[in-house]
Formats: sequence, structure tokens, C-alpha cells
Amino acid sequence: MKQSKLIVIEGLDGSGKATQTKLLAEKLRAQGMRVRQLTFPDYESPSSSLVRMYLGGAFGDRPGDVNAYAASAFYAVDRAASWLGDWKKDYREGAVLLCDRYCTSNIIYQMAKVSDAERDAFIRWQADFEYDKLGLPRPDAVIYLDVDPGVSQKLMEQRYGGDNSKKDLHESDLAYQLSCRRSALYAAERCGWMRIDCCRDGAIKPIGEIAEEIEERIRTIL
Repeated sequence: MKQSKLIVIEGLDGSGKATQTKLLAEKLRAQGMRVRQLTFPDYESPSSSLVRMYLGGAFGDRPGDVNAYAASAFYAVDRAASWLGDWKKDYREGAVLLCDRYCTSNIIYQMAKVSDAERDAFIRWQADFEYDKLGLPRPDAVIYLDVDPGVSQKLMEQRYGGDNSKKDLHESDLAYQLSCRRSALYAAERCGWMRIDCCRDGAIKPIGEIAEEIEERIRTIL
């Protein structure tokens, strides 16, 4: 097996993950690296049907209507199907995999549903379930784009043109987003994620500035 790298870019909704993943992929390709971009959930695949139902409110109007472990399973199955049917070969042949969200998203979004005392147990459960039981590869680095939820909400308003009906179950619940941020900050410290502060003076930093910091952080990994 050739040596591959799996780098994850995480963050709350509206934090710029897709933009930064795209920019990093372009930079690495320009350096001659073989790069594969991945986005989770994979909404174009039937494997994401339970995720789409959950986010669409089919199982309840609030995120907490589906417990952390059940909802985590929805997302994990989608990732496992993607791994088995799509990018496993690229990983084994030594490509650089850049993930816009990954297994680590369950820690951010689903750990927000458990008590503080249960956090460490949930982190262990998630790793055992997805990496050990389902066989998904562990990331070589996780970059957490830390954006104040108030700022990310404004960015989502721009994305959806002010139409809040377009927001999914997670995006529309600011209190839940705040809980998710607390989970993310805890996980970043506990799990050794690379945290990048993406805000300055109540606004998002320039895209290029954030991109440069990401590139600097992963330099030693690549």
C-alpha cells in the first residue's frame, strides 16, 4: 500500500469548509500531488437517504428528537458506503484525500446531544464504531474552522437569500449550533485537532488569509 494522507476540514454550517477544501485541493494539485476531494454527507448517493430524512424533519422537528447514537449511525453508514464503493482504491494507491466533513462531524453535531459527563465516552464510541468496526480510515489531520455561530448564521442568510425555509434541521436551530460549537472546541482540545480562528472583529477573515494558515498547518503532514 502506498502512503496516503487523509485531511479533514471541519466546522459549523457556514464556516467556509467547501471553499477552503477546494482552494487547498487546487494548491496541492499545482504542486503535483494526486488529490481527491470528498464531501460528506454524499447527498448524491442513495446511502444518504436517512441523513436527508433526518435533516428534513422526517423523524422530528428538533435535532434532539433523534438521539446521538442513532443519528450518528445514519451519517456513518453513508460514509461507509462511499468508502467501499468509491474512494477506497484512491486511498490505497496513495492519493491525498481532502474531506469536507468526515467521521469527526459526528463528534461536533451529535456529541452536542449528550451530557458533559458522557463526552469522552461518546468520543471513544465514535472512533470504535466508525474506524474499528466499519473500517473507515482514520484522518491524518483534522482542521477545525472556528467561526462564531452568529457570524456563520449571517453567512447562511446570504447563502439562502434570507429564505430560512431552505435551512435544514441543524442550520435553523441557533441554540443547537451553539451547543455544537462547544462540542467542537472540546473535541479540538481533547482529540488534537488543529483549530483555526476564522473571525476578526465580529466578521469572517479574508478567505485567502484562512487558506494560507491551513496550508501552513498541514505542511509537515504532507
